[in-house]
Amino acid sequence: SNTHSRFTGANTFFAQVIFQKNEKDSHFMGGKPVKNREIFLNGQIRSGRTRKVKKQLILGLRKILIKNTNLKKDYVWVYLEDLSPDQMIEYGEVLPKSGQENKWFNSLTPSLRKRLIKMEKRK
Repeated sequence: SNTHSRFTGANTFFAQVIFQKNEKDSHFMGGKPVKNREIFLNGQIRSGRTRKVKKQLILGLRKILIKNTNLKKDYVWVYLEDLSPDQMIEYGEVLPKSGQENKWFNSLTPSLRKRLIKMEKRK
């Protein structure tokens, strides 16, 4: 969440993290089961960001994964997928274009704004 916010400028409440552990022998590469500890991050982000921002983000995510897992770089996988914000709903609302977060935030109900502000303060 913090890495996403640092490189994109978006609030941390726009980043969701879900951990999913693979069952034994459920992940294959080259037709063979993966036996090593590896980590895969699949990030869906709102389109509209520059190539430079996306490169900084993907490298920043790799760095934090290496730091937090103690895995070698070649055991870390990061994928970013651009999604059109008008095809995404979070908190019950269609997401704003990159750079329009404040306008979007101000259009939310007072109770939702309060909820999101609390999330930001927990960093």
